[in-house]
Parts: sequence; C-alpha cells; structure tokens
Amino acid sequence: MVCPTVELRHTIFFLLDVNFTEVWIYFGFISYLCNMIEHNRVFSISSDADFSEVALELFRLQAVRCEPYRRYIELLGIEPAAVSRVEEIPCLPIELFKSHTIYCGESEPEVVFTSSSTTGQTPSRHPMARLSLYERAFTEAFRQFYGEPSQYGIYALLPSYLQRKGSSLIYMADRLIATAGSGGFYLDNYEQLIADMEADPKPKILLGVSYALWELAERYAPRLRNTIVMETGGMKGYREEIPKAEFHRILTSSFGVERIHSEYGMAELTSQAYSSGEGIFRAPQWMRVLVRDINDPFCMLATGSRGGVNIIDLANIYSCAFIETQDVGRILDDGSFAIEGRIDRSEIRGCNLLVQ
Repeated sequence: MVCPTVELRHTIFFLLDVNFTEVWIYFGFISYLCNMIEHNRVFSISSDADFSEVALELFRLQAVRCEPYRRYIELLGIEPAAVSRVEEIPCLPIELFKSHTIYCGESEPEVVFTSSSTTGQTPSRHPMARLSLYERAFTEAFRQFYGEPSQYGIYALLPSYLQRKGSSLIYMADRLIATAGSGGFYLDNYEQLIADMEADPKPKILLGVSYALWELAERYAPRLRNTIVMETGGMKGYREEIPKAEFHRILTSSFGVERIHSEYGMAELTSQAYSSGEGIFRAPQWMRVLVRDINDPFCMLATGSRGGVNIIDLANIYSCAFIETQDVGRILDDGSFAIEGRIDRSEIRGCNLLVQ
C-alpha cells in the first residue's frame, strides 16, 4: 500500500470539515455489518490470527459506519477492501475526537465520556454505545493482570464521579470500588485516606494521579503495608515534570513499596494497559500498540524503535478502534511497550486536572 504524504494529511484535516454529499448505502448491508462483530469475539481473542481477523472485519465495518473515519480513509485514497494486514489499517488522528463525533452505533450512546481540558482547550468526546461493554473491558483487563477486584480494597486519590462527570477513569474506579467492597474516593483528605487504609485488612490498591501521589508522599510519607501503588497520568502543570524513573524512586522511598505500578488509558479508548513496574506496559489480548515514524505517520517502525504510538483497541466497537495518539514510545521484543513522553507541541492531556 502506498503511504500518503504528510502534506496530503494536512489537506485532509481541512477537508474533513467540509460537508460532503451523503452516500446512500443499502440498509440490509449496513445491518449485516452492524451485527458482524460480537462482543464475545473481541474478548475471546487468544492468538495473533484471531486478532487480525477481528481487526480487519472491524476496520471494514467502521470504514463504512463511522462517518469521519470513512471520510478520512476516502481522502487518503485508501480502498478498505485492499487492506489485508493489520499494519496497513490507517489510524485516525486522536485530535479528531475533539472536532468530530466519532461514533457508529445504531442508537444514541448511553454516555459520552470526555477528557479533561485546561481553559481554552477543547475536550475529546467519546460516545459509549453500551456501558456494559466498557465495564466488561475494564473488568476483564483488571482480572487478567491483578485477579478478582473483590480481593482488594481499592483507594482512589481522585475526585468522586459526581464531582467530575464524564470521566471514564472515575467511572471505572467507581465500579471497581463497588466490586471490591472496601476503599473509596479521596480528594485531599490524606489523613483519612491513611487511616482507612491502615484499618483495612485486605490487600490494597492505591490508584492516584501522579501529582496527588507526590503530594501525599511529601507531606506524610506513609508506610503502606500490603499495598499496590498505581499511578496514572503526569503532572499536567501542577508539579514540575521530572523523569518517570526519578518520580517512581520518590514514591517507593516514601511509601516503602518495591515498585510503582501504572495504568495507561484515555477517554478515547475503551480498554486500559497496565505496568507492574519499570514503566513497561502490557495490554489485554484485544488491544495492540504499533509505533509509527513521527515524521511519516503512515509508516510503521520495527520493534525497539522510538516513535509515535498508535493503538488498536478492538473494544472500541462503536467508535473507532484504530487511533493515532500523540504519545511517544517503543515496543519491546515480548510485545510489551514503554511510553516515553509526548510529541512536542501536543496538548497536555487533562486526566490529572480531575483533582482541581
């Protein structure tokens, strides 16, 4: 497949804002496509062949049903039927979640998740057709890497869902806490958080945005027993940005834990990846990461090369499963991946603004 030029892509961003004449498609064919991908097929993927089969089917579905994605592919001059390998599937620039409705569900979405944003920035919007799909995705991913949520007390150093509506992170934490049976949300009431965790006899997970964990470490340095500390996001302007390894050393020293876990997710995704330390992430079997050349976004790089991160999240059944992010990273030999920063001049992701 011929890679379109970067100049063509800039033109496409302009043309995507132009109203095109509707293309009428036979209703029976659309109904067939809509029923083509069942949830169970996504979550039962167990091999590379399974992944490729579902990914290519979902691509052809969304190339018809998701109007902004259809336009994007059309303007690139790509014929969906000619795409035969996962690596050839064009990824939709994540910025388009800010300016277009990326959705191909047959009915109104049950909820629209939004990213946080600073003043003057436009948040991304991710319509979620079925909350049951999102709940299944984050529950099965959690089980894959940590076991049953009910065995833990889950403590979230985040605002409650009611304080910041529209956050997929808060929705996930709220449901996991309910399943766990102990834990809760905490904003800046650190003394209560420490007391509640000390009184909880279960193994615990402390899930927190990075700068809030740093503040807890600096002000109290509690020695956390039988606890997984899991950070998500960056400083987002609230604290100085420091190398991730240095930040994790501060937390391990202050909390008395061996390593810091991490959660990698975003409003535009349905699924999450997890790191059990050293900043190395692993994704569930229905999610894959590819790395692209930053200066030629349509050309994929080999394992070990540093570049822009593309994500295929097959749980994004009703939006777009193929996303070009603004993160920078590399893929390791075993299929795990590392996130090493953001592409210069990309907007600061707002997840950590939840603790305003």
